[in-house]
Amino acid sequence: MKRIWLLLALVGTLGMTAWTLLNNKKEVEAKIYKPNPDQKVGVRTAVAELRNLSQNSEFLGSFAANRQVEIRPQAGGQIIQLPIEEGQSVGAGRLIAKLDDEQLRYQIEALQVTLEGYQNDLKRYENLVKGDATPAVNLERTQLSIRSTQAQIKQLQKQIANTTITAPFAGIVTEKMVEKGSVVSLGSPIATVTDISSLKLVVDVPEKAINQFRVGQSLSVSTEIYPGAHFAGRVTLIGAEGDAAHNYPVEITVNNSGKNLLRAGMYGSIANTSQLKGQTLSVPRQAIIGSEKQPQVYVVEGGKAVLKSVEIGATTNDYYEIRTGLKAGDQVVTSGQINLQNGTAVSAQ
Repeated sequence: MKRIWLLLALVGTLGMTAWTLLNNKKEVEAKIYKPNPDQKVGVRTAVAELRNLSQNSEFLGSFAANRQVEIRPQAGGQIIQLPIEEGQSVGAGRLIAKLDDEQLRYQIEALQVTLEGYQNDLKRYENLVKGDATPAVNLERTQLSIRSTQAQIKQLQKQIANTTITAPFAGIVTEKMVEKGSVVSLGSPIATVTDISSLKLVVDVPEKAINQFRVGQSLSVSTEIYPGAHFAGRVTLIGAEGDAAHNYPVEITVNNSGKNLLRAGMYGSIANTSQLKGQTLSVPRQAIIGSEKQPQVYVVEGGKAVLKSVEIGATTNDYYEIRTGLKAGDQVVTSGQINLQNGTAVSAQ
């Protein structure tokens, strides 16, 4: 009997516990917010339509010389001629400096005398060998001596040629390191020649704008020092690697022949107005959500927000080109996406 009462008490306790838990669950569920499926979320929208995407971007850079070389002699000695001054224009092949070559010429003169003696010996040995009056080895030694002497003369002639230092290309003497009478060694700098007949304007272009440029493209270059003047430029290099800020170097070559108005180190700028596409489907930048690799757009269809993946192309400050995923006339959400899920009822404002 006692066991029956214990069993009844246990069943009663379990029943009371279950009733309490069920009652608490109902109270919690009553406090939880349940969105009204018929309530619409207010959003702003825009229409995907065909546009001429174009933008005007200005980039600033500095001019660098087309070519610059430090003149270094291939011989050593005293400078006996130095017909240049800083700022002077020189043509290709123009004499920059002449080193003393007197000792080298004396050595050539002595070798020429020796060579003449060997050549006379050669004639005598040729006659003696024909009559078997001397061994043929003497003739061979004389021939080798002639070839050796001729090689020495050629070597000295090359050294003499190296004492004449000329400009490798036309340019301006931008630095002179020595004076007439100075003694220079092999490879020591004498002067610097800079070619500014054409200059290279180097600008850093952000990643989002690098597709506006192509090698061979013609651009107009302007400078602050010559307001209102424009110089014809052509893109000759687009950097293959950007810096830490995702900027890429673009090199524009500018013709500066004639009056040489521009100088290396000056600032220059380009205003690149490029029509990126013809008529292309585009949406406002605010419509794009997700990542750059997986862009998405909410499209209003039948009063609901439908999430769609898209492929984007060219971009301006205001619009993205849509390559796939949308069609002209689609109504895209531009504001309020944070409150949306796929299928959310919306009210376009």
